[in-house]
Amino acid sequence: MELLLSTLFLPLLGFIFLLFINREKVSYLKFFSLLFSIGTFVVSIFLFLKFDFNNPNFQFKIEQIWIPILDAGFRVGIDGVSILLVMLTTFISPITILSSFSSIETRQKEYYSLILLLQFAMTGVFVALDTFLFYIFWELVLIPMYFIIGLWGSKNRIYAAVKFFIYTVVGSLFMLVAIIWLGIYVGSNILQTPYGFTSNLILIREVLAVNSIPFTVEKWLFLAFALSFCIKVPLFPLHTWLPDAHTEAPTPGSVILAGILLKLGTYGLIRFNVELFTNSAIFYAPFFSILAVIGIIYGALVSAVQTDVKRLVAFSSVSHLGFVVLGIFSMTVEGMQGAIIQMVNHGLSTGMLFLAVGILYERRHTREMAEYGGIARPMPAFSVFFALAMLASVGLPGLNGFVGEFLTLLGAFKSPILNSWLYTIFAATGVIFAAVYLLTMFQKVVFGPITNPVNKNLKDINFREWSYLVPIVIFIVWIGVYPKFFLNYSEKTVKSIINKTYELKIAKPNPSPYFKDISVTNSFTK
Repeated sequence: MELLLSTLFLPLLGFIFLLFINREKVSYLKFFSLLFSIGTFVVSIFLFLKFDFNNPNFQFKIEQIWIPILDAGFRVGIDGVSILLVMLTTFISPITILSSFSSIETRQKEYYSLILLLQFAMTGVFVALDTFLFYIFWELVLIPMYFIIGLWGSKNRIYAAVKFFIYTVVGSLFMLVAIIWLGIYVGSNILQTPYGFTSNLILIREVLAVNSIPFTVEKWLFLAFALSFCIKVPLFPLHTWLPDAHTEAPTPGSVILAGILLKLGTYGLIRFNVELFTNSAIFYAPFFSILAVIGIIYGALVSAVQTDVKRLVAFSSVSHLGFVVLGIFSMTVEGMQGAIIQMVNHGLSTGMLFLAVGILYERRHTREMAEYGGIARPMPAFSVFFALAMLASVGLPGLNGFVGEFLTLLGAFKSPILNSWLYTIFAATGVIFAAVYLLTMFQKVVFGPITNPVNKNLKDINFREWSYLVPIVIFIVWIGVYPKFFLNYSEKTVKSIINKTYELKIAKPNPSPYFKDISVTNSFTK
């Protein structure tokens, strides 16, 4: 329990500590923000090592009643779905801080404080086992991210920050209504708690497993949660805030946005939509899978016509996160395993792409591909790292991207709910398109003639840049070569979710027209 509390609260402690440091002592601000973030990662490693991946249930649980009238409390814990995302958060955060040392030059006290607060909030989303607490962390994430974009972004930063905030707040309000309705329904109608309300997520999940909500109501609850989560993913057509936010955010902001923040949405789809509202998840699975496939193809095609490198990588996230949503709504073990590992993969490879774009921008102060060319000669080490990040995003076998995409496509192919190979066939074209736009971008930036004389004198990566690129490459190769080590941590939990889903729903009437094939084709749960 102490390990989970330390992983959660060390960044908050760092945030408070930085408030008492004189803003003129910039070196202290950088050192202590990095120290607290690295310390959190070290603690999370011990948490990771002590996690029993053979246990599908929540571990390291802590429960302390906070507001009795709402049955709301400080309830936290982790399972196989959340442990990898917690590790991704603690790993990416110190890299983000380290990459900020040369790119953030104003209001550094506020910046490093907000980064640590953001890390605390994101970790809280992944460990919260109380709907009220989950919502608090979910909303808390918006505040530091809004200021990071709005204060340290580029020319149109205010527009991008406001657009990001409005989109996510609107979705969050729908989720809040669903949380209130769900708490009242379970607390008053089923549990008959003293105050007629509960926000205990584990209890709600157990109750809904044996007591169905009327399907007409469940559909609306499902859609309310899904809207909030799909905006955060973002799923087509709710994606329009993302390219602006990525393009205008400072490089570290883009890294943390792509690396971690988008995963809050896909995590929510698993934790709430699939686990709590399984009838509706089955019913709407084809619809959300169609949107995912459209997002995969649309994101890839739009990326292919970009001239701004950072905007290209931003639209690629729409495409890559489509694979995650497709894997989730395949509702197979392979698909959901692929979705979870692809969340991690996207955080590593796309985060590294943004770091590479940031390195170029610091040297040339432009993101236009036409301004580059031939930088492999003055920057050979950078070009190798850039190539690895690009190939990982393409899905080259032996690197991490291949594992996630393969499993999600396999899960969609085998899914008795989707019951069609067309999802896999069309989604697979996204892999081809990714190779087209990423290889084309790499060719224009790294190879060819040096079109601008300034590029001849570009400095290769320095020690600090080596120090945050090498760890990412280690995990990119590790997951690509030996994914079993990481998949083991989520396998039991995912199998438990899928098995319970089908066992419970087979035992009860189901209004979904897609359910009729499941009772005879559930061999994938074995």
